[in-house]
Amino acid sequence: MNRTSRFAAALASCLAAFLLAASLQAQAQARQPARPAAAPAGQGNALELGTFGEWTAYSTQSGRSKVCYVLTKPKERLPKTLNRDPGFLFITSRPGEQVRNEVSFVLGFAAKESTPGEAAIGNATFALAPKGKNAWIANAAEENAFIEAARRGQTMNVRVTSGRGNASTDRYSLAGLTQALERMRRECP
Repeated sequence: MNRTSRFAAALASCLAAFLLAASLQAQAQARQPARPAAAPAGQGNALELGTFGEWTAYSTQSGRSKVCYVLTKPKERLPKTLNRDPGFLFITSRPGEQVRNEVSFVLGFAAKESTPGEAAIGNATFALAPKGKNAWIANAAEENAFIEAARRGQTMNVRVTSGRGNASTDRYSLAGLTQALERMRRECP
C-alpha cells in the first residue's frame, strides 16, 4: 500500500473520530455552558488525549495497530467568499508501520493537482503536493524540518489553488503544537 493509500485510510478514521468528538463536545457545552466539557471518546475507540492551545491530540486503535495524531483547524480562510468544506492540518504517527510525524492537510475543496501549493512559516516555505481534497509536504524528507519550523513559529499560511483556479489561503495558529506533539509521542512512542 502506498503512502497516499495508507494515509487516506488513516485520515478517514481520524477525521470521522474528530468530527464525532467535536460534535459531542459542542453538544455537551450547549447543555452545560458553565462547565467545560469532558474529553469525549470518538468513533470506535478513538480517544481525545487533550487540547493544547489550538491543537488537539488523539489516539485510536484497531486491533494491534495504534494511530496517534494531532490536528488543528485554520483560524482564517481567505477569500471568505469561497464555498468549501472544513479544513484541517494533521500530524500523524503510526508506530506499527514505522511512520512518525506524517504531515497532511484536508483542504476542504478539490485542488488543482498540477499546481503545487505552499506552506509558509516565518521565512521557511515548504512545497505542498495536492491530490483531490488533500495535500502533503511534497518532499517527505522535509517533514521533520516542517515540524521544527512549526514548533518555533506562531502562524502558518497554506496557499493552494482550487480545481476551479481560485487561489486559497488558510491561516493556522501554531500555539500549543509543541505540547500536543509531546502528548502524542507519549501515547505513541
